[in-house]
Amino acid sequence: MLVPVILSGGAGTRLWPLSRELYPKQLLALLGSRTMLQQTVLRTAGLNAAAPVVVCNEAHRFLVAEQLRAIQCQPAAIVLEPAGRNTAPAIALAALAALATPGADDPVLLVLPADHVIQDVPAFQAAVRLALPAAGAGHLATFGIVPTAPETGYGYIQRGAGLGPRDAAAGEVFRIGRFVEKPSLVRAKSFVAAGDYYWNSGMFLFHARRYLEELGRFQPAILAACQAAFADGRKDLDFTRVDRAAFERCPGDSIDYAVMEKTADAVVAPLAAGWSDVGSWSALHAASEADAQGNVSHGDVLHEDSSGNYLYAESRLVAVVGLNDHVVVETKDAVMVSPRNRVQDVKRLVGRLKEQGRYEHSLHREVYRPWGSYDKVDSGPRYLVNRLTINPGASQSLQLHHHRAEHWVVVSGTARVTRGEEVFLLEENQSAYIPIGVRHRIENPGRIALHMIEVQSGAYLGEDDIVRLDDQYGRKGT
Repeated sequence: MLVPVILSGGAGTRLWPLSRELYPKQLLALLGSRTMLQQTVLRTAGLNAAAPVVVCNEAHRFLVAEQLRAIQCQPAAIVLEPAGRNTAPAIALAALAALATPGADDPVLLVLPADHVIQDVPAFQAAVRLALPAAGAGHLATFGIVPTAPETGYGYIQRGAGLGPRDAAAGEVFRIGRFVEKPSLVRAKSFVAAGDYYWNSGMFLFHARRYLEELGRFQPAILAACQAAFADGRKDLDFTRVDRAAFERCPGDSIDYAVMEKTADAVVAPLAAGWSDVGSWSALHAASEADAQGNVSHGDVLHEDSSGNYLYAESRLVAVVGLNDHVVVETKDAVMVSPRNRVQDVKRLVGRLKEQGRYEHSLHREVYRPWGSYDKVDSGPRYLVNRLTINPGASQSLQLHHHRAEHWVVVSGTARVTRGEEVFLLEENQSAYIPIGVRHRIENPGRIALHMIEVQSGAYLGEDDIVRLDDQYGRKGT
């Protein structure tokens, strides 16, 4: 049995302002109509794979579940990480979840980061099939990207002796000679010229028990902590929650450092499939289709006498004149401009936003919830205006506020409103007032999205002024 393991734990700093801490790049549709998470799952179709195991940040759980539902994917498990501990523990949790799946004996895990671009899916699938016999023989395989340039932002893998046999189309699997950290440009050029070095992709293939065995050999503290966290975990709706205290005691380490660089059974399968980890705006520019002047444009964009730019407009017109080799990204609440050769410094901007206590490092103006979303349209002293979207069949929690009153107006759709002991329907252009301290709830009983305008008024309008009395999504905080 082949089980895809999708690692979806990104922090969302390098593609700011489009990606945020609570809405990282794997949840964005950066290339095409599907998000990167969805594309990752869909590229396993044709491999005769079982339902995937997804490991994600607890804060992203409802977004991940909704995006999987949108592509008719029913995962075997969505494992929630209560804290980031890097890839070795995340994969250990996935292995334990896969082994606990009914009908699974010792599945082969195809470990895939959720935020990679692979343009040639048949070539990717051929590389997986090439590496399957090695995984079946007890090897731990990784996929080495055939380099197209002397990149200094990637680690490298030098191949050793071939395992054989050689496939005429896909090539051959090799033992790993050594791992190399991100090199200088001079060393990177020598690696590309040598022809036996690959970029380290962060994708892997091995049996679940074999990985846990090697993890226990080289990093027993990680294995013990993950086993304890998983054993003391629980099911929560569609999610698998591991024990927070046990997992927070787990050492953090990457799979490369914890296992792959130490095991005697590491092998590499070459992969030439138009791969990119989309680790920066310049990388996204390179992975996107450009016009004759080298400009990549998304949204309402005009450019004059400009070339080599990445131009992104989310909510309004972006116009540039005489601009070359820059990135301009506009969202509802931020505009970022940078030379393409300085985009690695975007994370420093995010760090400054965080230091200043600004919300823009973690949230968009439009915030997604399991029931839909709210978009802050306007605010001032003692008032806040939100545009609410409630998905069909969805419901906010039954709640009350100590410091604010709310006035709701239905723009389109039908709302079922609970206000104190009352339950009533609101149609288009009808409204309701919720006084301070009165319990209330909005539900969408219809088959189309419900759109409302919410006006909050009061002395304190923070999201932490929510007392949840009942919630179908199991939330206790906001």
